[in-house]
Amino acid sequence: MIEMKVMGIAIDTASGSPIIVLNDADNRKALPIWIGSAEASAIIRKIENIKVLRPMTHDLIIDIIEKTGYSVDRIEINDVEKDTYYSSIYLKNSEDKEIEIDARPSDAIAIAIRADAPIFVSSKVLADGSVSCDTEKDEEELQEFRNFIQSIKPSDFEKLLKDDKQSDQ
Repeated sequence: MIEMKVMGIAIDTASGSPIIVLNDADNRKALPIWIGSAEASAIIRKIENIKVLRPMTHDLIIDIIEKTGYSVDRIEINDVEKDTYYSSIYLKNSEDKEIEIDARPSDAIAIAIRADAPIFVSSKVLADGSVSCDTEKDEEELQEFRNFIQSIKPSDFEKLLKDDKQSDQ
């Protein structure tokens, strides 16, 4: 397992779908995962420290976990099959009892960033879905991708946040 960090969220210009991008510690590999608008909105809210009056779903999940005596130990994105990613959330209590919960990667990541828990990705998933920087061509592609990610502004997500806010009412 390789520890990854959330690099950011981008929008696929072809489909309009949000993409979460994970990076390894050395910024040698980037893993893009297409996610839903609601999950993207939840992740953006946390990244941008946008406060809401009432707990959102992922905040509620963290609250439930903590009130039952557990904490989020880590998440693992452990498999990919036909462009579908699979992940698990690992919870631990004070007696080191561990519980594994199956989750979509987008939900697991939204929970991990709220709990400051590490995000791990299996080498199989990285081999199947990551963007590598091992060659000059790969470096150019990755730089293009990074430039695209860095050009995204919070205002690009206003529609996502507005739609999500309306669905919460």
